[in-house]
Amino acid sequence: MTITSVLVANRGEIARRVFATCRKNGIGTVAVFSDADADSPHVAEADASVRLPGNTPAETYLRGELIIAAAKASGADAIHPGYGFLSENAEFARSVIDAGLTWIGPPVESIELMGSKVESKKIMDAAGVPVLSELDPAAVTDAHLPVLIKASAGGGGRGMRVVRELSALEGELEAARREAQSAFGDPTVFCERYLETGRHIEVQVMADRHGGVWAVGERECSIQRRHQKVVEEAPSPLVQRIPAMREKLFDASRLAANAIGYEGAGTVEFLADEKGDFFFLEMNTRLQVEHPVTECTTGLDLVELQLQVASGEVLPDEQPEIRGHSIEVRLYAEDPAKNWQPQSGTVHHIELPGDPQEFSVLREQGVRLDSGVVDGSVVGVHYDPMLAKIISYAPTRTAAARLLASTLARTRIHGLRTNRDLLVNVLAHPAFIAGDTDTAFFETHDLEKLSTPLADTDAERLSALAAALADAAHNRASARVIGRLPSGWRNLPSQPQRKSYSTASGDYDVRYSLSRSGVLNAEGFDDVSLVSATAARVVLEQSGVQRSFDVAAYGSEIFVDSSLGPVALTAAPRFVDPSAEVAAGSLLAPMPGSVIRLGAALGDTVTAGQPILWLEAMKMEHTVTAPTAGVLVELPVAVGQQVEVGSVLARVEEPATEEEA
Repeated sequence: MTITSVLVANRGEIARRVFATCRKNGIGTVAVFSDADADSPHVAEADASVRLPGNTPAETYLRGELIIAAAKASGADAIHPGYGFLSENAEFARSVIDAGLTWIGPPVESIELMGSKVESKKIMDAAGVPVLSELDPAAVTDAHLPVLIKASAGGGGRGMRVVRELSALEGELEAARREAQSAFGDPTVFCERYLETGRHIEVQVMADRHGGVWAVGERECSIQRRHQKVVEEAPSPLVQRIPAMREKLFDASRLAANAIGYEGAGTVEFLADEKGDFFFLEMNTRLQVEHPVTECTTGLDLVELQLQVASGEVLPDEQPEIRGHSIEVRLYAEDPAKNWQPQSGTVHHIELPGDPQEFSVLREQGVRLDSGVVDGSVVGVHYDPMLAKIISYAPTRTAAARLLASTLARTRIHGLRTNRDLLVNVLAHPAFIAGDTDTAFFETHDLEKLSTPLADTDAERLSALAAALADAAHNRASARVIGRLPSGWRNLPSQPQRKSYSTASGDYDVRYSLSRSGVLNAEGFDDVSLVSATAARVVLEQSGVQRSFDVAAYGSEIFVDSSLGPVALTAAPRFVDPSAEVAAGSLLAPMPGSVIRLGAALGDTVTAGQPILWLEAMKMEHTVTAPTAGVLVELPVAVGQQVEVGSVLARVEEPATEEEA
């Protein structure tokens, strides 16, 4: 059969990725989009697009009947599910086939067999694949702890919770079920023994309908947050160290694929120990987020192979050899230092240095960018906060890590807090360089230290000075009269100009004056002189060394990029609006979201750290706790209410002291 037009039943980065291969092969493209995604790049890039009314996944990307109707209306003859949403939903796959469309994925029976993580382990055990035994949540005892709760129908870390105390089991089960229902439409969860440290190794398989099965290569995805991968690489440094481990992994993966009559691209995931023993975790019956590292180390376009297999073509007799090393990082809009708190808002500007290749298989040393956002994109609360995947390829692992760290450090990201600094610190960490990357990496090496900003306080001070001078240059350039005079210049001695900025780590008060000839006099910067200044770039000389600071302002948000590290500043207003101040003890919404549960009632006495309410945002639950012990005197929200970032959710009033009384 010939595929002429593909509808991607997904959004963002993966939709753009599939479209790129379709265009390369002369195949038409169709996008679907929610109301929140109306301005998404994947919509603009498609040949045709169809609106799915609503915003939430349940209203849009999880509505299989709407997606099939969109394919029919647009003339698409095939559907690619991407990953997440309905990609591993057997009923959706069956409906696509029943509608006379080509399903770019495995057989329905294969999806069904692997759709339950409980049943899939039984199948793999019978096929001779090593497994970790599953536990009935009702039968878990202290002897089993710690245990991992997992959603049976999904992945991506949603519906997953680690339980170390038996008293917490029931509450975590309920929370995991809610997350699983929200993300996958199925609340079923199960438990298994949790290995505190281990290596997450997975094997990419590709199979055709004629009996050909490839074990294309392994990936290591051990560095994770909330059981969701953050850094992935191919090949695995652990597998590289242990003779014969790769062949055993490949044999087990081929056994897994053959056991269920698999076709297309899939991933067999294992948990391994340092000795090289491994256990089956699950099989993802779809393309993985981290597939680019396998593409770069094999030269294969996995999406192109998916299209060929779905068209009935036969895989070549020989699969390619592994070459070089590739590392991928997931750039998230989140604050790792604040319990991975997701961020929302506008991506004002995102720019990688050099000439990154977009959605391309790298065949020589370089950097690839797979992104779902462009300048002006808005990151909302309905979907995963991943902005982009940045991938390096080089002849050696050390070179790939160094290239990726340098690229990330010099990437300009304006508008949202991201995990960029964390990623750079991980890639440069001695343990990572040594290949010691187990699943407890963040706990072992101190998440707080790994989250340290690339720019230290001295760099922030200089960046604040540069921002002040850029603002002065802007004011001078836009002045309608006496524009040649320095900003704030007086013909008699006067007070210095003063501008205040805040960063995530502190506040900076910049006091400076400029002479008529442009000589800088800045308090606390005796060794700093001004070389040149425009609204966009300031060049400063410090102790004989010149550095450029690129400055971009978006209202009160100012982003300064230099070789000292990126700095995000917020300019303080000259006058504070009293109505904008909030009362002491107020709990503010850390992100936009929906109130899904209350943990206390108005008038209750609460303790410090006690959960007051739960927010759902970006398909994850977030607990808002009392900042101090006291009485809950305000609770202006209710279950089901949507709140914006910064909204007052509650207020806790501390009890009066004897002196105050």
